[in-house]
Amino acid sequence: MRVVPVGLLRSLLIGAIAIGCWLTIVTPAQAATLSDRVASYPDWSSLPGLKAKAPDLPYPNWMAGTWRVTSTLVDLQAPLAPDIVTPGFESNRRWLDQPLEFPVRFGPPAYSAGPKPLPDLRPQTPPVVADRAFNGLAIARAYLGEAVASVQAPDPNQQLVQLANGDNLLMRMTGRAWEQPAPQVFVASELSRQIFRGQGRPQFNTVETTARYEQRSPDQITADQITAIYLTPQDPNYFQVGDRPIALYRYALTLTRTDDSSDAARSAGNP
Repeated sequence: MRVVPVGLLRSLLIGAIAIGCWLTIVTPAQAATLSDRVASYPDWSSLPGLKAKAPDLPYPNWMAGTWRVTSTLVDLQAPLAPDIVTPGFESNRRWLDQPLEFPVRFGPPAYSAGPKPLPDLRPQTPPVVADRAFNGLAIARAYLGEAVASVQAPDPNQQLVQLANGDNLLMRMTGRAWEQPAPQVFVASELSRQIFRGQGRPQFNTVETTARYEQRSPDQITADQITAIYLTPQDPNYFQVGDRPIALYRYALTLTRTDDSSDAARSAGNP
């Protein structure tokens, strides 16, 4: 079992869970908006203009299945340093250029939120969505090992990470958007309000995860993923900082298929 200092758990969890929180409630974004945001890294000066109140994210059909992810932190920035730096930012440099591996999976929803509609007798294909509880637990344990006791995702709107020492991280989704500028390219962004409850007072952050996924073959996907950390009004520095990010983490991801669903992926088109 790897021992991680308690003071680092919060900052590590924010980065670790980001990929596990891949979009939940989504509305289409205007053309190229998210693609331009990815391309403009690290020149981010504000929160993205995302919306909420829509169904769970339908990933492209070519993302359905189980994958082995290799995730490498390739860059990290503290735009407001040395005045304002997130706790654990400097310690997180030890993850730079250090690949981590973990499984993730996508498939039909495992939950049903809200009242069920009247039966529709027309043939329908279930949407492809992220298994957020499975993904979140796999990613968190890749970073923190057995320090993570469980990850619960009762619906598309929230995720709870429970640590073995009794601390926990609650994430509530507040904004989402997506676009598919080409059949083999998918770009998505999500905002979540995160509350870390541990020793002392609860700590609050807003976290953005914006990622561009590209299908390289039926059995391989690459992604450019950026996680940005923002202050919330509960922080005394919030009115000084506003909506500027205080930390940026960029990851290079490779997803390699590990199941036997590649035949379906070869014939899949847009969602």
